[in-house]
Amino acid sequence: MKNSVGFICLVLLSFLLIYWRVDNNAKISSVARPSTLTTNAFYISNKAPLQSSNFTKLPIGAITPGGWVKKYLELQRDGLTGHLGEISAWLDKKNNAWFSGNGTGDHGWEEVPYWLKGYGDLGYVLHDDAIIKETRLWLDKAFESQQPNGYFGPAIVESQHQDNKGATPDLWPNMIMLWCMQSYYEYTQDARVIPFITKYFKWQSTVPDEKLLKIYWENSRGGDNLYSIYWLYNRTGESWLLDLAEKIHRNTANWMQKDNLPNWHNVNIAQCFREPATYYLQSKNPDHLAATYNDFHIIRNLYGQVPGGMFGADENARKGYDDPRQAVETCGMVEQMASDEILAGITGDVFWADNCEDVAFNTYPAAVMPDFKALRYLTAPNMVLSDSKNHAPGIQNDGPFLMMNPFSSRCCQHNHAQGWPYYAEYMWMATPDNGLVDMLYGTNEVTATVGSGEKVTLKQETNYPFDEHIKIQVNVAKGASFPLYLRIPAWCNNATLSINGKVVKSENKPGAYTRIERTWNDKDVVELVLPMEVSVKKWERNKNSASVNYGPLIFSLKIKEDYKQMDSKASAIGDSKWQASADPSKWPSFEIYPASNWNYGLVLNNSNPATQFKVVKKSWPANNFPFTLESVPLEIKAKGKIIEDWKIDQYGLCGVLPQSPVKVNSKEDDITLVPMGAARLRITAFPVVE
Repeated sequence: MKNSVGFICLVLLSFLLIYWRVDNNAKISSVARPSTLTTNAFYISNKAPLQSSNFTKLPIGAITPGGWVKKYLELQRDGLTGHLGEISAWLDKKNNAWFSGNGTGDHGWEEVPYWLKGYGDLGYVLHDDAIIKETRLWLDKAFESQQPNGYFGPAIVESQHQDNKGATPDLWPNMIMLWCMQSYYEYTQDARVIPFITKYFKWQSTVPDEKLLKIYWENSRGGDNLYSIYWLYNRTGESWLLDLAEKIHRNTANWMQKDNLPNWHNVNIAQCFREPATYYLQSKNPDHLAATYNDFHIIRNLYGQVPGGMFGADENARKGYDDPRQAVETCGMVEQMASDEILAGITGDVFWADNCEDVAFNTYPAAVMPDFKALRYLTAPNMVLSDSKNHAPGIQNDGPFLMMNPFSSRCCQHNHAQGWPYYAEYMWMATPDNGLVDMLYGTNEVTATVGSGEKVTLKQETNYPFDEHIKIQVNVAKGASFPLYLRIPAWCNNATLSINGKVVKSENKPGAYTRIERTWNDKDVVELVLPMEVSVKKWERNKNSASVNYGPLIFSLKIKEDYKQMDSKASAIGDSKWQASADPSKWPSFEIYPASNWNYGLVLNNSNPATQFKVVKKSWPANNFPFTLESVPLEIKAKGKIIEDWKIDQYGLCGVLPQSPVKVNSKEDDITLVPMGAARLRITAFPVVE
């Protein structure tokens, strides 16, 4: 009897302990998207009749990144992005049509706004006065260049692909400059911006359809123009802007084809596939939204059966070239990230933030040198040589497109700048119910207005994606009631949540958001754990190859990298140009050669992947930069066998994948896998050996 009473008391005590650990102040639910029946009261979102926003981008400067993201931004500032104005001939102010103030000059196309788009945002995110001042010099000249009819920028514009014979200036570079102006306005509230853009769009409205968006680049990329029209409409509400938006849409390339794309240029695809979803905000036609998803899947079904969130197109996708050795431009990577970030806001779908992380963590980091002083035009999931030779037709580009070079090329050299600044800007977004969503995890601090008008600062600490723990501290002067959304990635099962050290019962569905509605007090702490497990993904449609994942990270074979320094000018891509004062000794190029075996197949068995791989956790790097072979805080130990017949082929590329399973007689070796983003040489899609 005494034992029974003791047992009952123990059970009651257990229930009490559980009750005490539950936060009864919180209303917690799992939602696929926020409700859009209300509109955020504090941040500019879509104005009627546009489709209501799922999430709204916070003004630039609201988020201050920390941790490795801040380190990456500082490397950009101190490296190629921050000093490109001293290197690139296209950024030389002398006789530059973007800097003349009247549109005249012997050069001036996409390069200046490409660079300024990321360079300016880098300054705003880091609150760097020197960068902001330099950005202002260029923007002042753009303001000055506006003609009485509203057009601005270069009066005669270069076009690499089509001469429009002076009928209408090429509007593509101006599309990028508008984005520069939008960021500048969000940071400074400069009163010149709204009338400047309004006047320009008034001019666009006068251009007849037969002369509008007829050049290759502007025709493909009209969605960027469309995005700026909605940005302005949401601030002025002038109805004629919606008429212009419809005009731009009907003259933009057709990105709504069921089984085809308007062209197969990798950057166009990564950037332009979002155009139908952008126009959906106005049309509210679900077919437009569905078309963007369809475009995403068309390119990946054909050329994206590879790890890393991208697809293998080199510069242009070609039938029969879908092996993991096919690459993507650095331009394509950062444009895909930007598309994912924008689409996360338009659709509210976790899918887009997940894909952004896939590209940002796995594909993009290895496209640049660790010091961010050189970049590679093309990078592939399977890439075992990075030299200055011509690898065509194995890759689509004819020239030295695989080496790290600060002077190459006109596009990626300038456009790379937007990648990490934009990522930092989208780490948090505002919600329709006056809350915040933690969209892209990382150490940062965000200050925003929430609830009934309270100002709150959230400080987030994490080494994600290299660690599964995320801690958020709330700082508020008085109690504030507002919803906090936490993205649960689709890969994550069994996420756990606690508030102020107390376990909270919550569903935390993968591929959804955990919504916490409560009254928050100063120093409240939310902790989210996203358990990471080793998993193997089979790519049946690409030779039945396999890749190894751990949470959001993909792992590549650790190949010892042998760097050979080269003369940057002598080994630059043909269309590269640099200023006469640019010193190649300060901006070296590098070839990278494998100094260890790379032709391993992966030994797999049918048991749980966790039993055949060993995750090794190492200390966090002292320099806060985890994307080198030496500094990665995670490794995976695996088993592999050499495939003797898998060699560098006649084009100087990693040979195409053999069909798995591959029968070999070689011995089984211990191999080490490292995060894909840290591997500038890598095998990521493995043959499976027997």
